[in-house]
Amino acid sequence: MYKFFIATFLIFCVSQDSPIMRWNPDYKIEWSDFKGKPVLQTTTVAVTASGITFSFSSKKSDTRLIDYNYLVRADFYPEQSWYDEARVTPSILNHERLHFDITELFARKFRQRIESTTFNMNISNQMETIHNSINRELETMQNTYDAQTNNSQNRELQKEWETKIKQQLNKLVHYSS
Repeated sequence: MYKFFIATFLIFCVSQDSPIMRWNPDYKIEWSDFKGKPVLQTTTVAVTASGITFSFSSKKSDTRLIDYNYLVRADFYPEQSWYDEARVTPSILNHERLHFDITELFARKFRQRIESTTFNMNISNQMETIHNSINRELETMQNTYDAQTNNSQNRELQKEWETKIKQQLNKLVHYSS
């Protein structure tokens, strides 16, 4: 009934013309942040477009990896996010907000994996492997969340998910941006 959209962009692929909102613990997205044109005559009531922005650079000698830097962010894409004003409710907004929180959770897991990996001269492949794995796990969790909560209709499970994600975010606070 309600759908989410996961967008993963390497930093050089993100268009500077499209506004992006970074996940912020002090700000919860509002309907006014959803700028996309609604798709009417569908069962979908709202779409949250969020994803992980990722890039890295490395410095190598002929024989070893010297250093690397990386950027991992959870972003919300207002122009691709939309809602049907006639059919939304506060509980649907909370459901959509949690999709963005789940994206932040996986950005933190991504940072945690990078920090716990010993990279070598094959850093590009190692980073790509972590990136692909995180995105698969993120997509699985987003789909599971929608299925278990019946897209916010099961209020009891919606509350359980909100508690669960908050706890997991707190557990990984060291890896917040």
